[in-house]
Amino acid sequence: MTNPTPSQPETIRLSGRPLTFGDLRAIGMRSLGLDIDETSFTRVQASRRVLEAAIAAGQPVYGANTGVGAMKDVSWSDADLAAFNTGLVRAHHFGTGDAFPVEVVRNAIAIRINMALTGHVGCTPELVRIYERLLDADVIPVVRRTGSIGCADIGLMGQIGAVLTGVGEAWHNGKRLPAEEALALAGLGPMQLAPKDSLASISTNAVGYAAAASAVQNAAKILRVLLATGLTTAGALGASREPWKAVAHVGTEREAGIGAWLYFNAMGWDWPIGTNVQDPLSVRMMSQVFATAFESLTIAGRTVLAATGRTDDNPVVAGGLVLTSGGSLPLDVTVFLQTAQLALAHVARNSFNRCVLLANGGRRNLPVNLVAPGVIATGFGPILKLSGELYARCLSFSSSISAQSMVVANGMEDEAAFLPLVVERLERQTEALCRMAALEGLLAAQAMDISEDRPGNVPGMVHALVRQNAAFYREDRPLSADVEAIECALCSDAFVSELVSHSALMDLDAFFALPSRPDQGANGV
Repeated sequence: MTNPTPSQPETIRLSGRPLTFGDLRAIGMRSLGLDIDETSFTRVQASRRVLEAAIAAGQPVYGANTGVGAMKDVSWSDADLAAFNTGLVRAHHFGTGDAFPVEVVRNAIAIRINMALTGHVGCTPELVRIYERLLDADVIPVVRRTGSIGCADIGLMGQIGAVLTGVGEAWHNGKRLPAEEALALAGLGPMQLAPKDSLASISTNAVGYAAAASAVQNAAKILRVLLATGLTTAGALGASREPWKAVAHVGTEREAGIGAWLYFNAMGWDWPIGTNVQDPLSVRMMSQVFATAFESLTIAGRTVLAATGRTDDNPVVAGGLVLTSGGSLPLDVTVFLQTAQLALAHVARNSFNRCVLLANGGRRNLPVNLVAPGVIATGFGPILKLSGELYARCLSFSSSISAQSMVVANGMEDEAAFLPLVVERLERQTEALCRMAALEGLLAAQAMDISEDRPGNVPGMVHALVRQNAAFYREDRPLSADVEAIECALCSDAFVSELVSHSALMDLDAFFALPSRPDQGANGV
């Protein structure tokens, strides 16, 4: 479901259907309550009956009454099952490094619940309810992010599953606590996991999907900012607006939409004219570059959202049977994320090229290095090396890693997608893009002030933000703090909210649930 209107309840109802970016944003931030659709819950009960019947009939059920991985052929007696199920989740608590944000883990738990509501997992109804109680009580396991090859997040989900048994760590009331203490403070206690519940607690890509959704949403937000700084540079250079009109006739639907946004937001002020015939391609082809990046992110976003409404367990319950499955490989999500990373590398090159155009001077008689007239200074020439480094950084994160060879578990597990690692690389690429936007905005504002422009519309918003955080460059000074201050403000939810509310890209802003001010009517395309 989407964010509620005044006539809708202040809850998100999980039913096994795919979630939206708006749902995930609300769940992660705890801005809406959460409940479970009772009709869908009956599917959990039905699938559990199928699985228990299979076990009662003596059928080996992987991870329920047998071992896992290289120990798949080991059968456990009824007397062994309690120790096995407790030990299984604890053995898979091996993540290391920095922890995922709490918002990502909340979403991972909600996704795990939602998958179970499809009726194909075979877990007990009690497991679903304990996950629900964790979210209600805000007991959120600490999940260290290094520990998954992207073929069921066993090393990541294991950290959630272990908390159910009273070990590991969890956040509660803003404090990082031992799991047993956090559970006790919330009025909960350790759970004895039933057969298949332990496997259902670890063998899913829910953490990877939650992290991927967060990374895609943030990348779309930063791309919105880069579109604004790119338009600001075009104004500073006096670029022709004709390509943004032409693309409506000869471009794709997405390109036409981006072109219309650029053209509309170039209005409302005295746009300078500096072009005789042709602009450099980095300005002329902004519609094509940004449209491709937005389209790639949209495809990646649709793919990860679709994954939140289907089961990736092994085995699964389907057609009244317990079936072995190969659905735990999140290859579609991973491949489309990597495609988006390639598109974002093109955006980075596009921004870098415009930074070079600004600093080189010449257009509109701008001075070399954007040194103010009559001033003795080196100016902005040296900082272009930062822009080049950021571009190279973005490019380095665009190479595919998902096809790397990987064989584990005595040869049983010889496919992997490395989704969590791909997500981490997307996050780092997005961080570099955010800094590139700050640097481009700084250069564009300097050029506009030298030319005595009075920008309006979106370029005016960018110029004003830059000047709130960095003074006009009159003499050589350190720029590190200036760039970081602009970056912090430019890529904040507050500025993006202002940007979206001022001039929306309707379908993209809504799909990615980008922050906006509900009290302001948005102009847009």
